[in-house]
Amino acid sequence: MAILFISDLHLHPSRPASIERFIDFLETHAREAQALYILGDLFESWIGDDDPEPSYTQIRTGLERCVRAGTPVYIMHGNRDFLLGATFAAETGCTLIADPTRLDLFGTPTLLMHGDSLCTDDAEYQSLRIRLRDPAWQQQALALPVSDRLELASEARELSTLSNQSKDAAIMDVNTEEVLRVMRQYDVNLLIHGHTHRQAIHTLTEQGFSATRIDLGDWFQTASVLVVDERGWRTETL
Repeated sequence: MAILFISDLHLHPSRPASIERFIDFLETHAREAQALYILGDLFESWIGDDDPEPSYTQIRTGLERCVRAGTPVYIMHGNRDFLLGATFAAETGCTLIADPTRLDLFGTPTLLMHGDSLCTDDAEYQSLRIRLRDPAWQQQALALPVSDRLELASEARELSTLSNQSKDAAIMDVNTEEVLRVMRQYDVNLLIHGHTHRQAIHTLTEQGFSATRIDLGDWFQTASVLVVDERGWRTETL
């Protein structure tokens, strides 16, 4: 059986087709897998596990049914849904995993990341990331009324779009030196990540160190799935 990796679905009620595609994926392809890993940004934004959005209830149910059918689902926080918490995990049966997470993937030491921490050339974003991942800041944010959090999330999405429009595309990509540093730190030769929406497989070599970086695609137009089994890896598009 294969292990499936996806990221950057950015599910949101304004994109009902993406939600339907994901629910169908959970009912079909994911049911046949050994495990499913979602490497961040499952949602476009997440204001807390008490979000009353009706379409999110449908997603919770789909995940819970998939897990109950026998496929473990592991979810990593992304830069859009870093407030996913224990209540969501309990309701869906999913397991929240750390960023990064190291695992043995059919005999290959592998590092899983969302990928945003690798974009070290974007100093403005890295500064914001540190603040948003601070437990004290998150506790204060979750203490706000749902209506206030929804408004803040909407404003944050608009500001993010405006900020990215003014940045050079290269700045928002991963930094190769940081990639190699992290892979050496965790002693792996395979890195799987998302965040950049730049689906590709990169071969890296430096001073005798050889590695592979797999950048997962997003789910905006189609659904990109990385399939890994004993034979190797391949990318499928739903």
